[in-house]
Amino acid sequence: MIKKFGIIGNPIKHSLSPVLHNYWFKKYNINADYSIMDVKDENQLPGIIKQIRNREISGINITLPYKQKIVSHVDTVINDAEITSSVNTIYLDNQDTIVGENTDVFGLQAAYLKEIDNASKKKALIIGAGGVSPSVILSLQKSGVNEISIINRTREKCIFLKNKFNKLKIIEWENLKEEIKNFDIIINATSLGLKNSKDFDFNFDQTKSNLIYIDTIYNPLETKTLKYLKKMDIKVFNGLSMFIYQGQKAFYLWNKINPEIDDKLIELLVSNLK
Repeated sequence: MIKKFGIIGNPIKHSLSPVLHNYWFKKYNINADYSIMDVKDENQLPGIIKQIRNREISGINITLPYKQKIVSHVDTVINDAEITSSVNTIYLDNQDTIVGENTDVFGLQAAYLKEIDNASKKKALIIGAGGVSPSVILSLQKSGVNEISIINRTREKCIFLKNKFNKLKIIEWENLKEEIKNFDIIINATSLGLKNSKDFDFNFDQTKSNLIYIDTIYNPLETKTLKYLKKMDIKVFNGLSMFIYQGQKAFYLWNKINPEIDDKLIELLVSNLK
């Protein structure tokens, strides 16, 4: 019988997860299919969990806006998911327990943060306090960055995160343009720049020359801000590598196979973004 996997979120049409996982299913001769699951609101979450419990679905990924909302519907959250209260991967274990795990933290570390020298001396700014932000904070902490600030249009969301990560510093949204010059690492964890959505309404022309700028967005591969910084010879990363690494760990959790990230896969993903 073919195993069913999928991803839930809203909006979700831009997701490359089906391309990623179906490539690996084919490569490792696994009789499975991964698809986008249409979940318009959180009232549908119990139904999805029921399907996993009944083994109609073997596993799911979760993206915005359900990473926190799904937590109350699973039996247990473990490891990074427990620390962040953010779940992006779900599976049924051998004891028939529905487990919520977080592979975003690993994705960010594996993709970018391992390259940062003298992390303890670096100052990091996270723009946005949404679904992926707790994972960004934890990955920075695990990489040794001590001074982490966050900025978001809605201050309340920042306060919620500060209650979880008490060393977090909060910056006012109206000061963003002025504040960016003070940081060594800036991570965009908002949807600003995402395909068919708004971008930042100013250029990042006040940054440090040795800045590392990371965009969690991978569609498009280069947002307006990323292109601008690249022209200024700033070290920039798009969200594609983070996406691939978080998917690699999710695939392992479901199939106990650590899939290879090969050139053919990269080419396939990039071609789907053009």
